[in-house]
Amino acid sequence: MAPNTRRCSNASRTAPSRRTPPRRRSRGAGGCPFATAPDNLADPVVWRPELTAVTVIFDAAPDGFEIAAPVDPRALGALLADLAGVEGRHVIVADAAGEHRLWLRDPTPGRPLAAVVPLDKDFITRIASLLRFHRRLLGRAAGPLPRGWPLTAYRLARLDLMLRALDLRHGGATYREIAAELGRDDATKLSASDWKMSASRSFVVRLVRDGIAMMNGDYRKILRIR
Repeated sequence: MAPNTRRCSNASRTAPSRRTPPRRRSRGAGGCPFATAPDNLADPVVWRPELTAVTVIFDAAPDGFEIAAPVDPRALGALLADLAGVEGRHVIVADAAGEHRLWLRDPTPGRPLAAVVPLDKDFITRIASLLRFHRRLLGRAAGPLPRGWPLTAYRLARLDLMLRALDLRHGGATYREIAAELGRDDATKLSASDWKMSASRSFVVRLVRDGIAMMNGDYRKILRIR
């Protein structure tokens, strides 16, 4: 699952989706693209489906498709999240190969359903996610998540450093102090002139710069397939 960046600014606020309005605001100063924000940040986050290409969208099947199958997420195994609202039901189904994110726009039990696949730039990813879930629905192995959706260990580690650097900078720390706090041993040993030209200073400056960009809206990019 993609991670939940904790900082959001007023400048980065996006208008809530008409289909999935956030029921709670994030803890940041502005709004984040959650369908719902968890009380515990360790809990799974339900992202707005239009921003999350791996979310599979279902709605009532059109007339003439009465034999279409219904979807009962609880029959598929453990649910990591199950949230109902006026715009449907958001569900995350556990799977050893990678969770399934579902938006049931019509959650009526037993209702024949049809998949909705928007013709946007994430079309291929949406189809791949639908096929994964369809295999799970048939009792077969779903297969791996679309390539690029799970964050790599390297990316997660860099995001952690970025947030730490940003917090320190907002707390008044200098770049040299941030570097020392992040374990760059040369930060306390170099002369002022050598420090200005050092790789450690450049590294910290990039972390802070990218952290500010993330805070001001780039956090949405984490949801996109890379």
